[in-house]
Amino acid sequence: MTTDVPMDADEALKTKLLGETALAPWSDLQRFFAQGVLLGVAAELDLIEVGLALARDDAERVRDWQTRQLLGPVTDEQARRWQDGAIDLWTTVIRPWVVVQERAATRREPPTDRA
Repeated sequence: MTTDVPMDADEALKTKLLGETALAPWSDLQRFFAQGVLLGVAAELDLIEVGLALARDDAERVRDWQTRQLLGPVTDEQARRWQDGAIDLWTTVIRPWVVVQERAATRREPPTDRA
């Protein structure tokens, strides 16, 4: 016999973020970069944990990541590299932010002009 155990708010939020996290090509994310709402997450962090901290407004944790340059606005240099490299990025949305993370396995081969 199973019993329905209600999820606490953190578990529910984590489940929601996991369900909304997806790979997206840089071309789909450029408009958010232009709007200044794209945050980059270093590969050594867990994207979902960062999303949870942002959603909970955990200022101390977020500030620590920013200080260590593990979280912050996507730079022009990153944007150029992602544009040139045909990169897919893991994404999740924590309004007003679109949070992205590059993983080594998300690189695609750029299309070739074959006749």
